[in-house]
Amino acid sequence: MNKALRRLTKPDWLPYLLLAAFAGAALYVRYYWVAAAAAGTTVLLLIVSLISWRRRTKRLAGFMESALYDTESAKSSTLMSFPLPIAIFALEDSRIIWGNTAFFDMCGEAGTRLDANLAQLVPQFSGKWLLEGKSSYPALLEVNGRKYRLHGSIVHSEQDTELPPENRPIMGITYWVDVTDYDNIRIAFEDTRPVAGVIVIDNLDELVKNVPERVKNDLRDAVEEKLGQWCGAFQGIIRRYDRDRYLLLLEHQAMERLKPGKFSIVEEIHSVVNPFGIAATISIGLGADCETLGDALQAADNAAELALSRGGDQTVIKNRMGFEFYGGRGGEVETRAKVRSRVMANALAELIRESSRLYVMGHRFGDMDSLGAAAGVCAIARQLGVRCEIVADLQHTAALPLADHIRGEEAYRDVIIAPSELPVHIDPSALLVVVDTNRPEQLEVPALLDSCGRVAVIDHHRVAATYIQDPALSFIEPYASSACELVAGMLQDLPELGAILPCEAEALMAGIVLDTKNFTLRTGERTFDAASWLRRSGADTSKVKRLFQADLAHMVAKYRILEQVEIYRQIAVAAPKEAQDRVVAAMAADDMLNIMGVAASIVLAPDGRGGCFASARSIGNINVQLIMEALGGGGNRNAAAMQMPGVDTEEALKKLYAAIDDYLNDENAKR
Repeated sequence: MNKALRRLTKPDWLPYLLLAAFAGAALYVRYYWVAAAAAGTTVLLLIVSLISWRRRTKRLAGFMESALYDTESAKSSTLMSFPLPIAIFALEDSRIIWGNTAFFDMCGEAGTRLDANLAQLVPQFSGKWLLEGKSSYPALLEVNGRKYRLHGSIVHSEQDTELPPENRPIMGITYWVDVTDYDNIRIAFEDTRPVAGVIVIDNLDELVKNVPERVKNDLRDAVEEKLGQWCGAFQGIIRRYDRDRYLLLLEHQAMERLKPGKFSIVEEIHSVVNPFGIAATISIGLGADCETLGDALQAADNAAELALSRGGDQTVIKNRMGFEFYGGRGGEVETRAKVRSRVMANALAELIRESSRLYVMGHRFGDMDSLGAAAGVCAIARQLGVRCEIVADLQHTAALPLADHIRGEEAYRDVIIAPSELPVHIDPSALLVVVDTNRPEQLEVPALLDSCGRVAVIDHHRVAATYIQDPALSFIEPYASSACELVAGMLQDLPELGAILPCEAEALMAGIVLDTKNFTLRTGERTFDAASWLRRSGADTSKVKRLFQADLAHMVAKYRILEQVEIYRQIAVAAPKEAQDRVVAAMAADDMLNIMGVAASIVLAPDGRGGCFASARSIGNINVQLIMEALGGGGNRNAAAMQMPGVDTEEALKKLYAAIDDYLNDENAKR
């Protein structure tokens, strides 16, 4: 029996002995024989009490040992027969110290084995999560076809009690909960969740233009037949609800099966060709992971509009994580209708009239297209009598010659302001017009989006996964050569306005010349219409040419970049180690397209601030926008760019080659 129990049962004799001693001393003074008898009696009683105490202690010890034995037996029996599998193991080597019957049955072992290793019985098991302080295993473990959720904790061994607790061997206690039925229900629920889709025939008007009615019906029937066969393969439902739009319903598992093939129906539709050789193209928008079917349909409609704004001929999925893009490797086809430009022009003019002040802003490191488009918007505001300011950082721009040119005009002397000159408090009725970009993170001052009450977007780049949400006006046309072309078209569609200034016409012309590479790339009928109108409005082409003159230092730097060109799979790649001016890098990328056998060019260079950037150009079948998007950038098929803050050139070059390989391998797999 331990000392604590002895102290607990030992009688407290000391007060009585002291009392007896005091009484005996008092009697001894006068009646010594009485004192002697009292002393003898006290000793006798003490002996009897001691014997009785020992007997009671022995009986109590026996009772407690019996109770403890029963408790341990019950506990051992309970743990062994507990319905949940339990295992105790050494964390250092996964050696099983103890396991109940349910655990070994779960592992398919007959009886209990204390020589087994948990990592051998369950190969995918690791005890690292316990050392990290977690109470649950991060994933489900599958054992003999059953799935288990694993819980556990850490305990220190009771052996080696002479050691401090922190130095004793560490054991892990694990509890295995069978969640097979629950997880199967979850998977079935996820697989059968409805996904809504919207399918749009991108070029129906061009497809059926100038053909007999019978041929129109045949073309539409051919498209619908292919869509019906494709939809029947995964037991989906498709119904036409507009002349060029179809509603699609399918299960989530069907959508997942279509992803590896990148929704091949988009390519298969190209086999439907009209008598003039125009192939049909479609865009698919899918809404997944939504709470209700109505939300899924709304998401599908947004995804379809995003697919169209990116040039069509692709699939876009909108889910809770954002957007996923499939396809979109073909070139954009000019389908822009004149009526849309007129509607957008009138809507923009109305927004400007209702605003107390107008701000126009392009992307960071602006170029002549962004600044020229901003000048065109200022031309509209100037004639409507609304104060307009262009927000541009002229310390970091490729359009400084153009800025100096338009500031030479009295009306533009104080129109261009630096981001630091913006007022602290912006009037809520102010309008912000964003030109030449649709991504908020690329703006000169992203915070200005929230400060202005309304936002309008005019851009010719494909919409990326991040874009300006809910603008009051969105005029995004990937078919256009430049933002300046779009703004010039809007100015033509506002006949109530007077003539624009020559410097405004030259600014717009400079933007078109820049993005079309002197009218050699991405030009369409409306590109030349806009250029012709600008020429009639006073644009001097010789002055525009002088805006593109480079100084001697830039020319020398460009040729140093060209000396470092390497050809990789028909793509000219230059990666100088020295920091480069963005204008010089763009000039080098343009000149690299003149190399025989090259279909695209990319210049990757340090930006002088611990990161790097790239300028990409294409004149062949290679879509540089998709390569740049894989690296976090964007643009269009023939001209794109990207930025990588905090990434050195060597690491960025590896990522660039990997993105090129992924793109070209996908292209080759489709042939």
